Amino acid sequence: MDIAYWIVAGLLALFYLYGGGVKLVRSQEQLLPMMAWVDTTPMPAVRAIGVVEVLGAIGLVLPPWTGIAPWLALAAAIGFVVLQLAATRVHLRRGDRQVALNLTLLLTAAVTVWLSTTWL
Repeated sequence: MDIAYWIVAGLLALFYLYGGGVKLVRSQEQLLPMMAWVDTTPMPAVRAIGVVEVLGAIGLVLPPWTGIAPWLALAAAIGFVVLQLAATRVHLRRGDRQVALNLTLLLTAAVTVWLSTTWL
């Protein structure tokens, strides 16, 4: 299970590290082609989501790797489940039915939660 955790959590962390980093450094105009929801969301909120994603990605990897407070990995994975539930809701409220990526990330985060509980 340890290897499975590192594979799933590593992939999830890479995705959120990239996605969060993009939200932190790009302008609203640069984000619009990738994320239509940013047109109605204040940029400070978009930046805050980016910070949450980057910190969550670090939380999936760093605590178990160092052995310091490994329960933070579980908290980060649960946070990503909540984040994707909220993201799916935002997409559906906007009339955007293309939520396959959100559901995939939700499922991946849920698997990460399960895997992280096996070694805590």
